Amino acid sequence: MKFSENWLRQHVSTDATRDQLAATLTAIGLEVEEVTPLGEALDGVVVARIVSAEKHPEADRLQVCQVDAGAVGMLQIVCGAPNARPGLVAPLATIGTKVGGLTINATKLRGVASNGMLCSAKELGIDADASGLLELPADAPVGAPLAGCLGLPDATFELKLTPNRADCFSVRGIAHDVAAACGATVAVLEAAPVAAAGDAALEVRLDAGAAAPRYLGRVIQDVDATRATPAWMAERLRRSGIRPVSLLVDVTQYVMLELGQPMHAYDRDLLKGPVGVRRARAGESLELLDGRQAALDDDFLVITDADRPVGLAGLMGGLDTRVTGTTRSVFLEAAHFAPAAIIGRGRRLGLHTDAGHRFERGVDPELPRTAIEYATRLILDLAGGTPGPVVESALADALPRPATILLRRARLARVLGVDVPEAEVERILRALGLGVEAAADGWTVTAPTRRFDLAIEEDLIEEVARIHGYDAVPTTLPGGATRLVAPAEGEVPEHHLRRALAGRGYLEAINYAFVDAALLERWQADDKVVPLANPLSAELGVMRPRLLPGLVDALARNAARQQGRVRLFELGKVFAAAGDGRAPLETPRIAAVASGDAFAEQWGMPARRVDFHDLKGDLEALAQLSGARLDYRPAAPSWAHPGRGAEVLRDGEVIGAIAELHPRLQQALDLDHPVIAFEVDLAPLRRRELPRARPMSKFPSVRRDLAFIVAESVAWADLEATAVAAAGPALRSLRLFDVYAGKGVETGFKSVAMGLILQDDSRTLTDRDVDAAVASVTAAMAATHGAGIRS
Repeated sequence: MKFSENWLRQHVSTDATRDQLAATLTAIGLEVEEVTPLGEALDGVVVARIVSAEKHPEADRLQVCQVDAGAVGMLQIVCGAPNARPGLVAPLATIGTKVGGLTINATKLRGVASNGMLCSAKELGIDADASGLLELPADAPVGAPLAGCLGLPDATFELKLTPNRADCFSVRGIAHDVAAACGATVAVLEAAPVAAAGDAALEVRLDAGAAAPRYLGRVIQDVDATRATPAWMAERLRRSGIRPVSLLVDVTQYVMLELGQPMHAYDRDLLKGPVGVRRARAGESLELLDGRQAALDDDFLVITDADRPVGLAGLMGGLDTRVTGTTRSVFLEAAHFAPAAIIGRGRRLGLHTDAGHRFERGVDPELPRTAIEYATRLILDLAGGTPGPVVESALADALPRPATILLRRARLARVLGVDVPEAEVERILRALGLGVEAAADGWTVTAPTRRFDLAIEEDLIEEVARIHGYDAVPTTLPGGATRLVAPAEGEVPEHHLRRALAGRGYLEAINYAFVDAALLERWQADDKVVPLANPLSAELGVMRPRLLPGLVDALARNAARQQGRVRLFELGKVFAAAGDGRAPLETPRIAAVASGDAFAEQWGMPARRVDFHDLKGDLEALAQLSGARLDYRPAAPSWAHPGRGAEVLRDGEVIGAIAELHPRLQQALDLDHPVIAFEVDLAPLRRRELPRARPMSKFPSVRRDLAFIVAESVAWADLEATAVAAAGPALRSLRLFDVYAGKGVETGFKSVAMGLILQDDSRTLTDRDVDAAVASVTAAMAATHGAGIRS
């Protein structure tokens, strides 16, 4: 929210300096992001009128102007502004004046004398517009100081408001908070009803139920839409970040900024009537004021004229019925729309408007009549006209009702930890516009209709705290003993996993939990996704079903910035639709990605690219923290390179996958080098058995090494499972120590050498025991895998 300091002070009178006002606003929760002083040093800048403008004899882009500066006299000014013309009233910096650090002196430009400088708004430091001279109203007093004509000096305040403070998207809303904090009062708003002077009216209808429970309209005939917006109004709009357009449009914008009620003005002669509000129909479209064509469905509300859409309710009017300089009769609308009916609609169309910003957060349902009366008075004063009656249609049962809340003294003191005097509590609540009545144990408080954020007792406690002052709450250390909770031994702490990966050269990434649906399509991961009802942007529209899309995207951004060796990991939740209206399923996972060289640049060993086995080793290191045994089964997830991926299993349960990215996906993501990645469920990886002590065997172990010739397609995991099952309970461990294919081994086969470690706890194994275990393993290998002993 951006506004003029002078405008705010018109509504609330306070002796606070500008710096004190900014500090007070921030202290009460309305964070001041920026304060920009305007017109602090305009001494010597006066209002002047260009009497004549002739082309410079030596420069095509310069004009020699004769300028009337009032008491200063007639001056010759050389000017290069494109809008310099006879009759134009503009600011003139006289000789000796400092403008933007430059002192204006009498000089010659291409041989022609110039005795001052005609100025743009940017040169004076009051606006960013540098396209030409600042055009002042034709009736501005020539020779008068510019500061007085434009209400300077002033400053623009820009607030960073939280979504719950919709009431502060207006100057008067902010004034209520300032008055409460500074012990002042808010000036009475002059918005008395304007009596109808004619019977011109349009019928209004409501056909959208609770989504649009109130709509008011008024016809004003015989207006002069060609009149210029007065300087005081135009400047307040500019200082609030809005460019003046035309008088009728500017009045609606001005009322919105001052009161907080968005309004719209239609050309009455382009309407047939009746005017109504209804749900849009599938296939309908509307050309908006900005020229874009909006495709609508029944999720949108539209303003209709004889059932044809003429405006997008709560967002923007239509192009066909807009007011122009030829408008002679205007139809003013002011309505209340439920936030749920407006929220997210503009985002779907790539549209952001001041009206939508306010309606999404909630506008006072009692404000439309005040706004339409206030706007009527402004139009009559500035453009003339004959007002008709205000026509209203309302659904009383659907309008929000003020909340009545009990604020207990004991609860207030308990939550704040400090006793606020009862008189101060009542003063604060009444200054904020709340109705206060004494109750046995506190106060019964009625929130004003503009305060959508006040619903429970804690909301009122917060109001008392922020206005009383957070700095007035004493700092007190908590008392009592702190209960220490020992971590569960059955789970590996998450920070141990983070530390392990960091120790292996990885950096932790933290990505948004929502991603672009188009990115998931590339990963073929767009099934069972959870769409967001109100996304931050179209690119962040669904909850992530996997960690890897966001993590690889982060890797790609690093690679694009000349980072040749990238290691990233992330711990976070993924989401999947549960169906049947149930809440989405949330699963904690851990993922890691690696690309580039296997080792940082060094001289001790030859350089090579990271591969599948490097990342598998990192995953095994995580598993070792819990003592987990991971198994791998060849598989190719949708995102994996065929033949270079595997499912990860623990205790026979698939917990994730590890693979190299598919070349097609890698190309789509604009990655130059292969990327290896894994993603596994976190809970199975963290689960560990409690340590149990057992005596060591007093008897020696025996080792037998066996080498089998087996087909290349047979995986070690299958050979291992067969050997363990066949060896029996005497097997303590099985070790793979050699794999060979080449000379001496038939093509299509490989030699696999394993060591069997055998031991018994009760006796020394005999040769017969060992030979029996070896024979059993050999027979099982032959029967299951067609493997024979290598000769």
